[in-house]
Amino acid sequence: MSQERTSRLDGGALRTVGRDLIPRVLATLVRRGEDFYAAEDALQEALLEALRTWPEHPPQDQRAWLAAVATRRLVDARRSETARQRREETIHAQPAPPPTAAEVGDDTLFLLFCCCNPDLAPASQVALTLRAVGGLTTREIADAFYVPEATMAQRISRAKRTLRGRRLDRPGDLAVVLRVLYLVYTTGHAGRVDLAAEAIRLARQLTLATEEPEARGLLALMLLNHARLPARRDAEGRIVTLDRQDRGLWDTREIAEGVRVLQSALALERPGRYQIEAAIAALHDDAASAEETDWPQILAWYDDLVALTDDPVRQDPAAVLGRAVAVGHALGAAAGLRESDRLREVLGERHRWHAVRGHLHELSGDLPAAGEAYANAARLATDVAERDHLVRQAARARAAAPAERPPPT
Repeated sequence: MSQERTSRLDGGALRTVGRDLIPRVLATLVRRGEDFYAAEDALQEALLEALRTWPEHPPQDQRAWLAAVATRRLVDARRSETARQRREETIHAQPAPPPTAAEVGDDTLFLLFCCCNPDLAPASQVALTLRAVGGLTTREIADAFYVPEATMAQRISRAKRTLRGRRLDRPGDLAVVLRVLYLVYTTGHAGRVDLAAEAIRLARQLTLATEEPEARGLLALMLLNHARLPARRDAEGRIVTLDRQDRGLWDTREIAEGVRVLQSALALERPGRYQIEAAIAALHDDAASAEETDWPQILAWYDDLVALTDDPVRQDPAAVLGRAVAVGHALGAAAGLRESDRLREVLGERHRWHAVRGHLHELSGDLPAAGEAYANAARLATDVAERDHLVRQAARARAAAPAERPPPT
């Protein structure tokens, strides 16, 4: 670290350093056999001490300093709670070498497995991941999920208590980790923390620790979708559908990176859900206009996607609805409507089924039927922004429909 960097550390720089160090130090403590609950609390105390002392006296090795202080807190806690034996505190005299990228990724993967323990509810898995791996404060996580800080604090505490006393040294399920990261991404963009950007950051670190192509597929999917973010809302904050977005606002650098990551994943010839969804997103991003979208190729990818499950209508309704749209564009609106008819019995009470019907009716030129379908979708939608969007879609279709001629007299 340069002399200028060590001379003084302001609050903003300290916060950035802390978010980078939290998962690495916590992983060190848990790998050593410390209880996750106790280690996380001890690390938080060490961070509070850093806030007090680092601005004027920053350490040469921040990671070793945090690990040493957290270790002292753990030793003190054991002494005060058990009083069984005296434990000698070990503080490394020599600074640890800087971690390699692979080591940082390995720490991230290890902690993600801990936070995604199958005994935790999905909401708790997400909250604990953001806290322990993402380094976010309880207040930031609560703000992102629109819940009181006290509610989120209780959720995180319950999650940590569930893990209390367990040795977290068994391999975890990478599929669960990927699902949790995608859930973080799809939660949205709210409050002071962009959860989509945070999920991308964590996915980047995850790819450092595993060659699993689905990890790269997930990162690619996030990047290719996130690239469209600037065009997804208009000046009034209203949803803009993909076919009507200003593609000049899309982030071309993020698209290029997503394509590179996807190609590296597909080269391993072990395609999975995230890789296939990323390939579909890449085809959308590659089109200069909605009219130039390669729908036959998108349909082929959707065929591969629905083939991943035995009962895709029930197990993956989003995929079969997306396929119905692709059928409508590739083979004609009538074919897409017939495909959606096949899904009516299972999905007919979902707002997205009606929204797909509205899109396909509009594609066929039947605007009255499109307006009715969009209105039904709006009636069933629970998200306020999506409901408002569907109401506008219904009004637009009805307004554009030709007026009925009066019957002849």
